[in-house]
Amino acid sequence: EVQLVESGGGWVQPGGSLRLSCAGSGFTFSSAAMKWVRQAPGKGLEWVSTINSNGGSTTYADSVKGRFTISRDNAKNTLYLQMNNLKPEDTAVYYCNLVRLVSLSSQGTQVTVSS
Repeated sequence: EVQLVESGGGWVQPGGSLRLSCAGSGFTFSSAAMKWVRQAPGKGLEWVSTINSNGGSTTYADSVKGRFTISRDNAKNTLYLQMNNLKPEDTAVYYCNLVRLVSLSSQGTQVTVSS
């Protein structure tokens, strides 16, 4: 059974930074392309970023390009999202997931950007 646990969210002022982590288990993490998605209050899910299985290829939504960096440590079965220059519109619950999965099964981590 796929298990994903996100952490690292919190409150930050505009312009601040946060680093999200996602611990994966129940599947072969090093073989799985992974993604981050987010859901802002009252809105649908928005894709944020994707990374391939070895970390050599990454893609980003235009809204976060140049500010967010996705990475992974396959030895630790952990996915990361470094978020810099955060904006109020980045406020959302952030989820990690396997690229091949559509349904979310984790709790996510709340990120709130406000002054």
